Amino acid sequence: MNKKTKNIIVWVLVIIFTFATAYYQRKTGPTYSKSGSVSVGNEEINYKLTRSHGGEDDAQISILVKDRSITGTYRYKKINSEEGYIEKKMRRDGDHLVITIPHQPPAGKIRYEAMLNAGNKQYLLTEEPVVIRFKGHVPLLVLIPHIVLMFLAMLLSTRTGVEAIMKGKNTYQYSLITLALLLVGGMILGPVIQKLAFGEFWAGWPLGQDLTDNKTLVAFIFWIIAVIRLRKNRNNRGWAIAASIILLAIYLIPHSMFGSELDYSTGEVGTGNN
Repeated sequence: MNKKTKNIIVWVLVIIFTFATAYYQRKTGPTYSKSGSVSVGNEEINYKLTRSHGGEDDAQISILVKDRSITGTYRYKKINSEEGYIEKKMRRDGDHLVITIPHQPPAGKIRYEAMLNAGNKQYLLTEEPVVIRFKGHVPLLVLIPHIVLMFLAMLLSTRTGVEAIMKGKNTYQYSLITLALLLVGGMILGPVIQKLAFGEFWAGWPLGQDLTDNKTLVAFIFWIIAVIRLRKNRNNRGWAIAASIILLAIYLIPHSMFGSELDYSTGEVGTGNN
């Protein structure tokens, strides 16, 4: 196998691995919609319950239920509030039953659960209530570059680690690119999105405990160290390997864990556990 073919194979494997990692991180995060199905009579009903909503409107969750004899109810309550549950009926809209969760301030969270009713029987959609977090509108012109750059940062980080293990000549150059991607995607665009979504640029250390901010900071610091060490001596490949492993471990942490959460009693935004 010649060098060019080997390089192509490495890049393809790294790309596949990065996509798999990004998919895992996204799907296991607390903002990923809760999906499932429930059998009601002769109908198998699939649902997708929203766990994140941006903008100034109410959150609308639509469930396809063609049988008009089936109705639905739901209840919800604010997290970090002394208010109790509010119960409502789902609205029928053609073949769909619709849940409406009222708009909340940025970082406001609502815990809700829903059930379908057929005859004298009730069918709870989820065993545990679902938590939805509200946020401000984030323009795609900001969000898309952030997502792309963070994906590329993970891609280049993994490729750099492999290059270092293989003792390749491009370890330092790849490290520089990885650091630049983390700088722009994570340390610049990340805080901008945090501000637009939740009203503050930085909620990580030392100002707060936001896990997304903190893990981005940790990865950035380790890649700074790796670049500095490699600049002094190109044989310091171990630092690039360590930095790539750390970034991988960080990416395996579900996205938005312990994120911003509004305390309704004080009006302040802190760090939540949901």
